[in-house]
Amino acid sequence: MFNDIGALELVTIVVLAVLVFGPDKLPKVIQDVMRTVRKIREFSESAKQDIRQELGPEFKDFEFEDLNPKTFIRKQLENDELGLKEIRNGFDLKKEMAEVTDAVHGREAESSSSASSSSPSSSGGRIDMVKKPEEPGKDDRPPFDADAT
Repeated sequence: MFNDIGALELVTIVVLAVLVFGPDKLPKVIQDVMRTVRKIREFSESAKQDIRQELGPEFKDFEFEDLNPKTFIRKQLENDELGLKEIRNGFDLKKEMAEVTDAVHGREAESSSSASSSSPSSSGGRIDMVKKPEEPGKDDRPPFDADAT
């Protein structure tokens, strides 16, 4: 529950507790807090047991932690029935990123570089990625704007 509290934070909490409650009342406050935490845990466990009993025997292995979306997705991705491990292992991220980088920088593979050098549309081996507006034809009407009329 308190996995991310360091030593400095713990010392700060203890010093603040001593200053706020005083050294004579601090043991009683700690007992009251622990009793409250214990009651909350008991209430939570009894509620979980009631829900499991109401769901019936087909949900006897139901875990409430699976309701957390991260846990649910992680559990489903680890499930081998979907064949995701084969897809994940067959996907080479470095190769894909190299291909995308080459395409963006205008470098092409050796097999397609000879074909692109003969095409007149390529300008120095670079891909033109600037979007140019299309010129409307003579018979094309401008787009209708209902708000303008």
